[in-house]
Amino acid sequence: MIETLKLVVQSFWPMVLAGIKYSIPMMLISFGLGLVLALLVALGRMSRFKILSSICAFYVWIIRGTPLLVQLFIIFYGLPSVGIVFTPFVSAILGLTISQGAYNSEVIRGALTGIPKGQHEAPQALGMTKFQTLIHVIIPQAALTAVPALGNSFISLLKDTSLTSVLTVQEIFMIAKQISAIKYKPLVLYIEAAFVYLLFSTFLTWAQHKVEKKLGKHLVEETE
Repeated sequence: MIETLKLVVQSFWPMVLAGIKYSIPMMLISFGLGLVLALLVALGRMSRFKILSSICAFYVWIIRGTPLLVQLFIIFYGLPSVGIVFTPFVSAILGLTISQGAYNSEVIRGALTGIPKGQHEAPQALGMTKFQTLIHVIIPQAALTAVPALGNSFISLLKDTSLTSVLTVQEIFMIAKQISAIKYKPLVLYIEAAFVYLLFSTFLTWAQHKVEKKLGKHLVEETE
């Protein structure tokens, strides 16, 4: 029992540091890039150009219909066979970004299509172009609607970073596996890894609620 407690104490900080050094940066970078990609894909799917709309729909269909783990394997282990090589960290970022772009594009598209038609027409009647209306009126309103769903996606992304351990990225779960291979205590270490993910997720959930509350207050003020 004492040895187990010592192991838990000794392995806790390496896992936390791995989360700070790799898991959190992967999550932030992938979510940021994925959000940009998601917006472009959502706008592409809403486009009047059938070819563009079809390409975007096909991308969403492929990515949402295949496991993220398989996508990561294709990027890191498959692409080198055709001369395309990425480092483990870059491969992880690429895979997570592509996945986030597909899933979040549906969230953003739903938020954009939920904006009343009058919100499109009124700014243009005042002399604003369609692009100005989109940037200054439509997207800000859609962002308020999309925040809860995007926040959940953001938190889920942290857990998805555990899959990058198969690419040898030194994130939380990879550290747990490495220590387990030496100490032969898989149950203890994997439960501890789950607890570390839970700690990070709890903090992110708290931050999400703060953001939603602030944006909710802003929305009420705007409608008064």
